[in-house]
Amino acid sequence: MESVRARGGAAIRDLRQLPKAHLHLHFTGSMRPATLLELADKYGVHLPEALRGGEPPRLRATDERGWFRFQRLYDLARSCLREPEDIQRLVREAAEEDVRDGSRWLEIQVDPTSYAPRLGGLIPALEIILDAVRGASRDTGLGIRVLVAANRMKHPLDARTLARLAVRYADHGVIGFGLSNDERRGFARDFDRAFAIAREGGLLAAPHGGELSGPASVRDCLDDLHAGRVGHGVRAAEDPALLRRLAARGVTCEVCPSSNVALGVYEKPEDVPLRTLFDAGVPMALGADDPLLFGSRLAAQYEIARGVHDFTDAELAELARQSVRGSCAPQDEKQRLLAGIDAWLAEPGAAA
Repeated sequence: MESVRARGGAAIRDLRQLPKAHLHLHFTGSMRPATLLELADKYGVHLPEALRGGEPPRLRATDERGWFRFQRLYDLARSCLREPEDIQRLVREAAEEDVRDGSRWLEIQVDPTSYAPRLGGLIPALEIILDAVRGASRDTGLGIRVLVAANRMKHPLDARTLARLAVRYADHGVIGFGLSNDERRGFARDFDRAFAIAREGGLLAAPHGGELSGPASVRDCLDDLHAGRVGHGVRAAEDPALLRRLAARGVTCEVCPSSNVALGVYEKPEDVPLRTLFDAGVPMALGADDPLLFGSRLAAQYEIARGVHDFTDAELAELARQSVRGSCAPQDEKQRLLAGIDAWLAEPGAAA
């Protein structure tokens, strides 16, 4: 594939060839739709038309009913992952899709408690996932690590158990600890001890915040959980002082434009405040979140930045650099990726 392709008679750099890191991808949500259909048929799982129709389901999670529907669809998809070979297939295919989109480093997020009942328990589930990650990385050449995420809908003691487990596997592919699900429920501070355990064990703190709730949830991630990265964080754009704080501390926000629109956080792609965050100096790592449900993968997020928000190729390259700098990749890997980004930008193109 050429790194510069023609569009409308002019040469334009191919965003799939831009080296980048993918820092916000959920485990089940990374599944290919065709794989979901095959696994559902294999296990006799009845899927609603929203998951069988060939188009992303219509979602709006800004109210309780909408979030419940989103979570129900996600849980149905997850119920189709029952054997180690299903896990291996999911990770391998997610890696293949990422490589196709120019990802050179992937940090995939998973709550192993969701898979433990069918995989022999919590520890076996995480070991199966990590084994699948090692195999997919070997087969595709993509650097892959795991971020273990607790569910804020569950008791904080469960999060502490997960944090201890994550630390136990810190030298076996786990690089961070997160907190996912509906941020409108409960308080970030309820999970402060779990995050302290993770940080003390050398793991990155990367909770979700600033998606369904506003800037206050981002501040809670910083103040209560000492986040080094924030999952989403996009609503920080509503608070100039918070933007300055994120920029000064270099806290990367994992921004997922397609997800934001699909879940009703913003009405349309042009409403996602990519430019506001970028111009404020807040580091960003564009992510696909849950491609199974939102219908687009990593390169499409960069296409939104280019086609909707008029990011130049130099600015797109800087977004890619920010994703690499915000990752947990080893320093030599970061340098290699940054050099690849410079090489992409050095190619002749229409929008330098």
